[in-house]
This record gives sequence, structure tokens and C-alpha cells, in this order.
Amino acid sequence: MTQTTDFLAPARLGRLALPHHLVMAPLTRNRAEADGTPGALMVTHYAQRASAGLLIGEGSTPNPVGQTYPDISAIHTDRHVAGWRRVTEAVRAAGGRMFLQLQHGGRVSHPETTGLTPLAPSALALPETIFTPRGHRPAAVPRAMTAQDIRATIADFAAAARRAVEAGFEGVEVHSANGMLLHQFLADNTNRRTDGYGGPAARRVRFAAEVTEAVADAIGADRVGVRISPGSTVNGVLEEDTGGLYAALLDRLKGLDLAYLHLVRSTPRSGWYRRIRADWPGVLIGNPDLAGLGTETVTRAVREQLAAGADLVALGRPFLANPDLVERLRRGAPLNPVRDRYFMYVGGAAGYNDYPALNAPDQAVPVSSDSIVALDGPRVA
Repeated sequence: MTQTTDFLAPARLGRLALPHHLVMAPLTRNRAEADGTPGALMVTHYAQRASAGLLIGEGSTPNPVGQTYPDISAIHTDRHVAGWRRVTEAVRAAGGRMFLQLQHGGRVSHPETTGLTPLAPSALALPETIFTPRGHRPAAVPRAMTAQDIRATIADFAAAARRAVEAGFEGVEVHSANGMLLHQFLADNTNRRTDGYGGPAARRVRFAAEVTEAVADAIGADRVGVRISPGSTVNGVLEEDTGGLYAALLDRLKGLDLAYLHLVRSTPRSGWYRRIRADWPGVLIGNPDLAGLGTETVTRAVREQLAAGADLVALGRPFLANPDLVERLRRGAPLNPVRDRYFMYVGGAAGYNDYPALNAPDQAVPVSSDSIVALDGPRVA
């Protein structure tokens, strides 16, 4: 893409013509039905935000054992496909376009949620409690994946990608960030394997690369993005050589001609951002770590990302609280604040579908300052 700081100018993502450079980041909000099927709440939620240049649907599990928390969406049955199709049809009718994030939790799961023992690279439990249908519980020790488990999981990701396209998505994002399964294979402290998927960085990136390759083979590389979070310690992961690790991963990925690379909580002034931008030949989606939700703060962060080499910019909390975010930024209008974190993951329309648009009669009091309620969303989103 041609670099610009005008985020409202038209953009392209492979075959897709985008109206501007703003992307709605994937945000898990626990509003699916118990079996992972999207329902009416999710149809409304995404349709309200269809003015995003691209919407990336929340992390959806490719198989039952990959489920993280209760009421998380999934994409491995016909019912899931039908539910997501209602979402994509509503978004398309409102003028939008969507990718779907494919997310396997690995050890970020619990038998009380899935009825299954979690799978992970190694039998090392999450070092914190995890939310289940019965509240927070100590994390379960996962079962180290066998070679057959690895092959089956790769096949499940590819099948989920095909189902996503069947459901009407333009493509998928492979979630290799935030301490989920693929990131668990990348990180030193969660991958103690001694086979071809553990040890040196070139072997630890193998699983993430093979998942991405299988997904690209299934639906076409131009329909596939990958999300990474270099240096993140979310969900207890630790990378000892982040630079070498992601250099090895990008070496495996950059020849695939993927739709994009999505860099989580990226800061243009950081060394990681500059190195990844220099090493990645394709579209890069930046995702700023916002200090607040003031209009000026969000606008400045977006422009900084584009000026530093991002091609598109993904925003999470701003789109959550402002279904008409694009129009608000266009006008320089104040933004709605994010509600109390209680509403983030409890289900229902409150704090999900009831954020007002500009000039709505019941509009919440907006904020133009940089104040924001502190959230612990990165554990889930």
C-alpha cells in the first residue's frame, strides 16, 4: 500500500476495496450461545459496527477442546456456520466486510468448560485461575500434544477456515498471539518439547507456520492473516529471544503472500515494530496500545501507526464503545467511554449493543479526555 496518514482515505486489502484504513479488532465478549453459535446479540453488534473498513470477528474455536471460556463463539459445526452466516449477511447488508479470527486456547481452557482435558505443547498449567461456568477455578494441567494431536489440530484449523468462508467471511485471521495455543508453541516457558516442534526458535515456530500454511492451502493465502504479539506475557507466556523468534516466524510466513500480518499493541517507536515492518513485505495492520479513549488520542495514535509504516490500523475498545466510531473521528466528535468492566463478559445487550450513536436521544455522557476505565480484557480479547 501507499503510505498515508489520512486514515479516512480509501485503502485496499488484497481483493478487497476498503472505504478507509480503520479495522475493528477481534474482541471476545462471551455473547455466543452455550454451544458457541452466534445469536441475535452478535448479529446486532457487528451490524452496528459495519462502517469499519474491515471487521475481524472475535476469536472462534476450530474444535471443542480449543474453547477458552464459557459462551465463546466457535466455527466447527454446521450450526456455527449458520449462526455466523446471519452475522456476515447483516454486516454485508450494512455495507461492511469481515474476516474471522480462528483461536485455539491450548492450556487456556478448563474441563469444567469443555468436558475435555486441555491440550498444549507441554504439560504446564496456566499460572493463574481461569473463568469457568462455575466461576474462577485453578487452571488444569494440560496434556502435552502428541504428533497425532498436532496433525489433527492443523487439520481442524484448515476445516474451520473453509467453514468460515462458507459462512460468508472474506477470510480468516490465525491467532498466534496473547498466550493462546500457537503462542504457547512459540514461547520458551510453555514449550519444553524435544521433538521437531520444540527447542530452537526455528522448531518452535513450526506449528504456527504449519497451521498458517494449511489454512492458506484450504482457502487461499490472500484470504489469510496472522496475528502476533511479540514480547507479550499475557496468559503467562515468556519469550527469551523475541527478536530471533519472530525473525524465524516471519521467514516461514513471508513467502506465503498472506493477506496481512496483525501486530498487537504495537508502538511505532519500539524496536520490535520497526524490525517487523522492515522484515514483513506485505500488508501490516498496527494495533496501538492506547493510553485513553479521547478523540485526539485515538486520532493521533492512528496517524502515528500509518506514518510508521502500518497499512491499516485495528482498534478494539474505541469500536466497542462507539458503533459509529468512523463518523465520530471524521467529525472530531467526542467518544463514548467504555462501560464498567463488569459488562465486558457477562452476556446480554448492556455494555455491548446499547452504546449510543451520535445524536441518539438516550446518548451516554461522552468523554473527550483521555480517561478510561481500566480493563483486564487482554486475558480474553
